[in-house]
Amino acid sequence: MKAEEILRRLEPKGITLEKMLDTAMELYIGEDTEKIRDKLKSLMLYYLSDINVQSLIMAAILLEENFKVEGDPVNLIADELIGINIAEYIGGKMALFNFFYYDTKKPGILKELPPFLDDAIGGFIAGCMTKLFEPTNFDLTETPTEGKETEI
Repeated sequence: MKAEEILRRLEPKGITLEKMLDTAMELYIGEDTEKIRDKLKSLMLYYLSDINVQSLIMAAILLEENFKVEGDPVNLIADELIGINIAEYIGGKMALFNFFYYDTKKPGILKELPPFLDDAIGGFIAGCMTKLFEPTNFDLTETPTEGKETEI
């Protein structure tokens, strides 16, 4: 599945690439916001093409469509587990802390989404932001597909 296909599945839920970028950048503190946003966009498209990320996001979509819960019950942790797994898959253990930061602050579209999707998308954003700032990957002129393998 290509990145465009998973984005087509997310769009009816109000989730677009631009909204995810806006949400990610809402908590960004730093300079070169345009360069960071462009690099993040490339990174997001790269990981939206990854079968493992797609599988976990699709699981969240299917759970929202087929498993009805009222609000976000305190004893529901499966949604958090999906978000954590996406974040850590992309950005390693450091992404876990970023996930909880996004999950607590609920910037942008995260505050509008139901429980499974807010954590899946929050985990995706947290993982990508963490990966973007890894010391070995912080090169604003190169994307993961331009000859540099992204370590997972």
